[in-house]
Amino acid sequence: MVAGEASGDLLAGLVLGGMRQRWPDARVQGIGGPRMAEHGFEAWWPHEKLAVRGYVEVLRHYREIAGIRRQLAQRLLDERPDLFIGVDAPDFNLGLEEQLRAGGIRTIQFVCPSIWAWRGKRVHRIRRSADHVLCLFPFEPELLAQHDIPATYVGHPLADTIPLEVPRQASRLSLGVAPDGVVVALLPGSRRSEIEYNGPKILAAAAELHRRRPQLQFLLPVVPGLRAMVEPLLSRHAAGVPIRLLDGRSHEVLAACDTVLIASGTATLEAALFKKPMVITYSMHWLSAAIMRRMGYLPWVGLPNILCREFVVPELLQEAATPQSLADATLAWLDDPQRCEALTGRFTELHHLLRRNTAQAATDAIAKVLEA
Repeated sequence: MVAGEASGDLLAGLVLGGMRQRWPDARVQGIGGPRMAEHGFEAWWPHEKLAVRGYVEVLRHYREIAGIRRQLAQRLLDERPDLFIGVDAPDFNLGLEEQLRAGGIRTIQFVCPSIWAWRGKRVHRIRRSADHVLCLFPFEPELLAQHDIPATYVGHPLADTIPLEVPRQASRLSLGVAPDGVVVALLPGSRRSEIEYNGPKILAAAAELHRRRPQLQFLLPVVPGLRAMVEPLLSRHAAGVPIRLLDGRSHEVLAACDTVLIASGTATLEAALFKKPMVITYSMHWLSAAIMRRMGYLPWVGLPNILCREFVVPELLQEAATPQSLADATLAWLDDPQRCEALTGRFTELHHLLRRNTAQAATDAIAKVLEA
């Protein structure tokens, strides 16, 4: 298995739980993180090595990432595992899967690349690379079937993990947050490159929010190992602002908060499943952003908006993500309870749609590939 970042590690860890029940003695190895390690996964490289987003940012690390893929491909072709599962990270995994499949190793891509949103021509590489695709969203298998790619809708494992009823008070008690306090969660991303570009803007927005409403409280869950990167940004862009840094605990933070200022990515789906109003933002190198804009098919970038097919939450990207605009959009949620209540209804419907016992469904599909 290869999972290339924190979100992939989370997804893979949830599915590994189901796999362990069916195949308790299976040897599972490759690239992954702590959630996978909890299920006996042996990491040859840590998943942080692949946690880079954006064309310019990837170029900086290209030589190291390409070297890892060459070494991994050769090792797998030599050892010939029963199955390879690439978890998300399509730019890394699809090329690897294509090599392995050509060498006679069965391959599964877990998480369909978002060909419905951008870079639709990747569908041809998916057909060459994957024996089967495990899809998180219900519309994807039909789309892949049009290109003769076997696929199964397995739901989203986060929808199984996150409770339908949000444990708001219990999470506040666990975090030491006052029951009646107004809390803004800050989630700048799980990758170093995301924190580099999103962190300053989100922290500056928190400073602006604090200036306007000093009673607000801020919680910022930090991915393990990245605290040393976040702390200098905090002193530089939000000195004096009551921001609590927490090691992990993002789900408790999302359950406890009133609204979220969040970088686009899987975390936005987590926030939606916790039924939270949010402001989605994202920044990257200007050239990467220009390339991605030209390749995009949809008017949305955030998963909640893509899945709801409309702007149910605001998106402020690149130059539009100023401290003032981010603060304005955040306060707009706090000042409109009826709008928040309507959003809770939409997100509850979405939660039911995505809840499919993913670990069981994925394991059943994996078993069929192994038996073929």
